[in-house]
Amino acid sequence: MYTLLERAAEFLELCARELDRPQDPSRWDQVRREVEHRGTYTHTFEELQVGGRVAWRNSTRCIGRLHWPSLVVRDHRNLHRPGEIFRALMDHLRFATNQGRIRSTLSIFPPADPLTGRAPRIWNGKLVRYAGYPDGPGDPEEIPFTRICRELGWRPEGKPGEFDLLPVVIQGAGDGEGVPGGGGGGEEPQWFQLPRKEVLEVEIRHPRLPFMGEMGLRWYAVPVITDMVLELGGIEYPCAPFNGWFMGTEIGARNLSDPDRYDLLPRVALGMGLDPEERTGLWRDRAMLELNEAVLHSFREDGVTVVDHHTASRQWEAFAARERNAGRPVYGDWSWLVPPLSGSTSSVFHTEMENRVLSPNFYYQDPPWREDGGEALHPCPFHIRSRREEGAPA
Repeated sequence: MYTLLERAAEFLELCARELDRPQDPSRWDQVRREVEHRGTYTHTFEELQVGGRVAWRNSTRCIGRLHWPSLVVRDHRNLHRPGEIFRALMDHLRFATNQGRIRSTLSIFPPADPLTGRAPRIWNGKLVRYAGYPDGPGDPEEIPFTRICRELGWRPEGKPGEFDLLPVVIQGAGDGEGVPGGGGGGEEPQWFQLPRKEVLEVEIRHPRLPFMGEMGLRWYAVPVITDMVLELGGIEYPCAPFNGWFMGTEIGARNLSDPDRYDLLPRVALGMGLDPEERTGLWRDRAMLELNEAVLHSFREDGVTVVDHHTASRQWEAFAARERNAGRPVYGDWSWLVPPLSGSTSSVFHTEMENRVLSPNFYYQDPPWREDGGEALHPCPFHIRSRREEGAPA
């Protein structure tokens, strides 16, 4: 296993290459002294910027890496308290939303303490997400986290609905002995109501099927992922929310269609005059195609950035070509890069690729609210657990 100094040395070499300039020996001396005296070191803003962008470039599950040089990196390492972190998250959301012309953005909060591993944490998986209620409306995937929010005192405004915005739950690092289910120490978590006026949402309608507009469907515009840890040169940032923009199939073929999510294909099929009880027909395929057309149509009509899966596949080709021209190998997770709709029509489907994880990168970490209340943060990048996610920068 690499030592922190070895990771730091590799990272400083990487930064020099990316900035196309010689390494600064004085910077290495500074980092070495910091590690020897404090057990950690502090990145410059320039290093944060280079590292954040390269972490996106190295994200093998993201099909939209063509745009990695445009990632905007925001430095919030001076913010520790939940209230100020929430205000910074609202600034992130406003900046990234940009009236629908979405900007890929990464906000970096304080790193993990080298002794305790504690750092501020956002308990939400995504900054914007809809509540789920047992035997009721909403997003089934969010039922466990909705229960946590209710235990913390949150209640939906009025009767529970299909698209109730969940609050944002933030835990400061603190210096206490921890709280039950609190991810191994820190302060009591605090929840903050996410104002609807701060969340750009798109009402889903179809250009030719009026019934779809009458279903009351909507989806949020900016997918800000809040549960991943950013690793740069051996330093872990467990609170590093980032966003790109949606590929339409993430909404139409997954979030609204998956049987364990909103499971809308049977309703759409009925609206189209199809029989969802038919076992051998293609009603699912037809309903999914129309639902995805509705998503793309609605986002584009509202002037909100979205990419269709065919365009995203062509952008992947351009990214791969650019990387090869730069002398860098191209790695990818095939099972993630192939679109969930019409996969074989994409050139990605016919491309062999190796899935190798490079540093810097984003990694998954256990939810801090998990039941056993144990230490949530795994050391990077060797033991980070893996699961399917939406909305990586695109």
